[in-house]
Amino acid sequence: MEFNPRSPEYRQDPFPILKQLRDEAPVYEIPNYGLFALSRYADVLSALKQPHTFSSAGMRAMMTGQTGMMGTGDSADNEMAEVDNLITTDPPVHDRLRNIVNRGFTPRQIAQLEPRVRAIADELVDSIVAGGDMMDFVHDLTIPLPVRVIAEMLGVEPGRHREFKRWSDALMTTSTGTGEVDDLAAVNADRQALFDFLTEVVADRRKNPGDDLISTLIDGGPTGQALSDPEALTFSVLLLMAGNETTTNLLGNAMKALIANPDTLRKVGENPELIPPMLEEALRYDGPVQSLFRQTSEDVELDGGTIPAGRMVMLLMSSANRDERQFDEADRFDITRRTSGHLGFGFGVHFCLGASLARLEARVALEALFERCTNLELELPGVEDVEMFESLVVRGPKAMPMSFRAT
Repeated sequence: MEFNPRSPEYRQDPFPILKQLRDEAPVYEIPNYGLFALSRYADVLSALKQPHTFSSAGMRAMMTGQTGMMGTGDSADNEMAEVDNLITTDPPVHDRLRNIVNRGFTPRQIAQLEPRVRAIADELVDSIVAGGDMMDFVHDLTIPLPVRVIAEMLGVEPGRHREFKRWSDALMTTSTGTGEVDDLAAVNADRQALFDFLTEVVADRRKNPGDDLISTLIDGGPTGQALSDPEALTFSVLLLMAGNETTTNLLGNAMKALIANPDTLRKVGENPELIPPMLEEALRYDGPVQSLFRQTSEDVELDGGTIPAGRMVMLLMSSANRDERQFDEADRFDITRRTSGHLGFGFGVHFCLGASLARLEARVALEALFERCTNLELELPGVEDVEMFESLVVRGPKAMPMSFRAT
């Protein structure tokens, strides 16, 4: 068999080839790249539990294009990856950073965001309804909601919100895509604009601290621990990129699954209490993060093959969550199933920092939408015609034109 994660066919529907990988080659060396892929739940979970054996140095290599499979390897990416950050470091460095940034993501702080998230979601749905009986679910709701929330958390003025999304997409394309970009100069310019803008924001917060996340993270507080300016810049970039894409793609993939299962869509639309379990099943069934990259620090023996020390490994989260060895009838979208143990937000020391925020935003967005809109239908021949974002790390639709009936 041959597995090519760069192919358009894989990007549109990865699940048939992932099943074949699990059954025939659970430890697969991707030709021409020297990169191993792990596809079974047990192997992916084991790797996530062993950060010293499966090092996050693999994410650093991926971001700087060292795999040859993705990214552009541009100097701006190299500069960001050289600064210690949450996704490219292992304990104990990772623990120091995580302890600092956790101050901005406590359960109480996330819960306090709900009224503001709801106000933004209601405003966006008001605009959708006012526009008639057609919308683009992605561009009209799932993109602007997390952009505005994160921009407000970072203390960025409202006038820059639209730019923020463009900058986020530019960074995601160059660091996690295949490198096949139509206008690389324009994309690089957008990415550099993001770095320049956030550099100014961090410098300003150092002189004039406010009631925002950046100010919190560069202030040592009672413990004296704080992010340096380069660390704060890098964290802000990652929060913008990962925070936006996680919620946007969670909602997009969830709606795509609901449209393919109209009875479930109707039930969830009529019963808001079903939204949280539906989102957990969406995280398992077609999550926003499809893979992570690691590097082995020693030889690793697995049932299916050996990975030598110093090799890059692609952990296929989207495959692990569809592994029939872990989840019965894993290819069926079932919001009544027991989803505990899914890897939609990762596992262990690198469990997604913003998981609670993404869950909050997705739940509130759908509550607002279903309260005002019924008879949701995709304005494409089928869900297989929804074009997916080009990335080897995140997964979600580029656009979803839909019709609806306002209530």
